[in-house]
Amino acid sequence: MSINPIDSALFRHRVSALCREMAAVLRQTAVSANIRDRLDFSCAIFDAQACLVEQHAAIPVHLGSMAMALAQVVDEIDWLEGHQMVLNDPFAGGTHLPDVTLIAPVMHHRSVVAYVANRAHHADIGSDSPGSMPLATRLDQEGLIISPIQLTLVGLKDIADQCANPLHSLADFSAQWSANRVAVDRLQERLKKSGSAQWNASCAQLAQYTRGLAQDVVRAMPDGCYSAQDVMDSDGQGYCNVPLALSLRIDNDQIIMDFSGSSAQVSGNINCPLSVTAAAAFYVLRCLSPSEMPTCGALMDVVTLVVPEKSVLNAEYPAAVAAGNVETSMRLVDLICRALSHAIPKQIPAASQGTMNNIAMGGLSPSRWDFYETLAGGAGACQAHPGASAVHSHMTNTLNTPVEIMESCYPLRVMEYALRPPAPSELNSDRPCHRGGRGLIRTIRFLQAAELTVITERRVSAPWGLNGAPDGRVGENRINAIRVDDKIQRHVEQGDVLSIVTPDGGGYGLGSVLWQ
Repeated sequence: MSINPIDSALFRHRVSALCREMAAVLRQTAVSANIRDRLDFSCAIFDAQACLVEQHAAIPVHLGSMAMALAQVVDEIDWLEGHQMVLNDPFAGGTHLPDVTLIAPVMHHRSVVAYVANRAHHADIGSDSPGSMPLATRLDQEGLIISPIQLTLVGLKDIADQCANPLHSLADFSAQWSANRVAVDRLQERLKKSGSAQWNASCAQLAQYTRGLAQDVVRAMPDGCYSAQDVMDSDGQGYCNVPLALSLRIDNDQIIMDFSGSSAQVSGNINCPLSVTAAAAFYVLRCLSPSEMPTCGALMDVVTLVVPEKSVLNAEYPAAVAAGNVETSMRLVDLICRALSHAIPKQIPAASQGTMNNIAMGGLSPSRWDFYETLAGGAGACQAHPGASAVHSHMTNTLNTPVEIMESCYPLRVMEYALRPPAPSELNSDRPCHRGGRGLIRTIRFLQAAELTVITERRVSAPWGLNGAPDGRVGENRINAIRVDDKIQRHVEQGDVLSIVTPDGGGYGLGSVLWQ
């Protein structure tokens, strides 16, 4: 069936609008600050083969990983109308345990013609550690493991009952359920009008169009082999300077990314499943593509990944992975960009902060509460302009938690929330550079005793600059003014003060132009 370009454009924008409607429903019906205020969730639509058709532009690490992982699980289910699949198992389609995914089939004449899905971060996912981001060494220490299972809404209550605050958990699960239900209803209305053949043809044409644009992007890069190395500060269990390596080859319209040489699987939780590694590649390629390109799974058809098994970038069960999704994914973007900076230097920015600055905390008594957030930092400068300050970048795209929400919902007091002061070298330098963006300072006083986990990176290795420009400053973590490690888990007393200073972005050298 032939489809003209106008119909194809209308199709793309219709599914994009539907993803945005899913997101609106999820946000407006959720109760947790993490979903409602920080927008730590993503929504997407897939075709009958579980290939990504379109997504709500939200969290890159969610959707790039969902695009790869969905096909692993949907074929194993005998789908029933009115049921949805729920999962969070990182080794069966998930990323890390707090990210819970709901998938609903779109049925037409008793056949599945599409899937709708959303993934949302739950600060309470049954972990003994408030915030569900412990410095674990095994997956089962990180919380409730939900293997792919098809349920009704009533069945979700059994899962919520295993969380520390069942009513809140069930409310957020119900919000996810409702977002998928809205999308299913809308798509079924469309299928009644145009039929499944039209839908399938439109999906195929969108994939073909996306694949062609992606091939054009790669063809514009010079053929050759390019490499990069980086390190993670630590795995949180005593292993420091964990190596990451990439050999990237561009061959006509294909990119081969070989991560051999990266560390073997580690004891700490910076391991990540292969889907997270794929998400980083998906994100970088999407950033280099034209803005009008659909965010479609066919984008990855031009990329081949070579990732050794049982490595930090392709972990095996029962590896702990809570930080792999949030920290290692950020460093992978740095690694891929560093390699590409040798091929297309004018298109690649300096390194951004390279961490999500994860803070998880909560109280065990007199009543359990869970809080989780990530903190913004400096973005890397590029040839066109300086880096932005105090922004979320790359694999995270959340908002901050408003101070008003923190102080009204949790026993916390925000003492300082400010931009990091300029570096002395920035004020006095005459180097011809665009500066990297500045990080921020977030200082919190505990109004009651709590359990605290901090998982950060770029506290030792600095975000790199390009073209001779200076690196960004590393971040700092302090408790009661005493500097602590990049990854900690400890008890804090009432009146204790946590201060997080996030990293700057790297600078970009310009030749004859002074600091901007």
